[in-house]
Amino acid sequence: MQFVDEVKIYAKAGNGGRGCLSFRREKFIPLGGPDGGDGGDGGDIVLEVDPGLGTLLDLRYRQHYKAGNGEHGRGKNMHGKNGESMQLRVPPGTLVRDEETGEILADLTEPGQQLVLLRGGRGGRGNARFATSTNRAPRHTQPGIPGEERWLRLELKLLADVGLVGFPNAGKSTLISAVSAARPKIADYPFTTLVPNLGVVRYGDYRSFVMADIPGLIVGASEGHGLGTRFLKHVERTDLFLHLVDTSPLQSGDPLENFDLINHELEQHNPLLRQKPQLVVLTKMDLTEVRQLAPEVTEAFAGRGLTVFPISAVTGEGVPALLHAIAGILWRSEEPATDSPEA
Repeated sequence: MQFVDEVKIYAKAGNGGRGCLSFRREKFIPLGGPDGGDGGDGGDIVLEVDPGLGTLLDLRYRQHYKAGNGEHGRGKNMHGKNGESMQLRVPPGTLVRDEETGEILADLTEPGQQLVLLRGGRGGRGNARFATSTNRAPRHTQPGIPGEERWLRLELKLLADVGLVGFPNAGKSTLISAVSAARPKIADYPFTTLVPNLGVVRYGDYRSFVMADIPGLIVGASEGHGLGTRFLKHVERTDLFLHLVDTSPLQSGDPLENFDLINHELEQHNPLLRQKPQLVVLTKMDLTEVRQLAPEVTEAFAGRGLTVFPISAVTGEGVPALLHAIAGILWRSEEPATDSPEA
């Protein structure tokens, strides 16, 4: 499925129907009086969170959305039918902005959550509503009120408990595929992953958490380099970062410098991201070169007060201990169920 995390749409609620100008005309009933009915109300534009959706793809190929107009009032005091509302389904984590002002109109995160985004216009009153003791034959009616309309920008920010960050080819996709049912593309070259991937990680018998593989973090990502800010926004809702450090021959540069560069990009994008807890994960321990450098790298990070978790997602080495540490942070007030995850 194509991953679409941003769309621009035009939405318009329905117009209200106009009131009817009518007088009762029946045999043997002289001066029957006014009997013009009211117009119907216009339909609303409603957003509903569908937990089964993970992308805004359904809104990608249609730009204009319009709810039904209310019907006009009729004679014999007949009220016009209300216009049909239009319901747009969006995935959890959808942010709705006014395209012109940038104002945030809604932040939809809860499954099943509904929001009337644009309200339909009220129907106009017919002339029967204006009859009084001194004006028994009113010829005045009201037009329907137009429905609200806007250009909107919908942005999807993935909802995840744990976010994987690190330079391209650091082993993020391999890790998420090892601990969950997610199956991202894995290869030995940078930028293999071009879209975020979500995986549900089971921990113990009754626990689970959502892990997100965020691609595209390189130097200058906060300024749009590489995949840039397009995917940085997806880390904003995570509770914990796993910072993957790669010391294999495929990765150049000092591990500590690379660690600082990624954190700098996170802070440039949103200063609040640096306040989130991080676990440093040394990946690819199944490689001889990485295993030889592991003590040196662990000591360097320990000098900053950071604990390193050496793992191999291929062999499973160190993965249970890492999941145990994740559970201890996500559920601080409760005792983790077990050390062994169910992949």
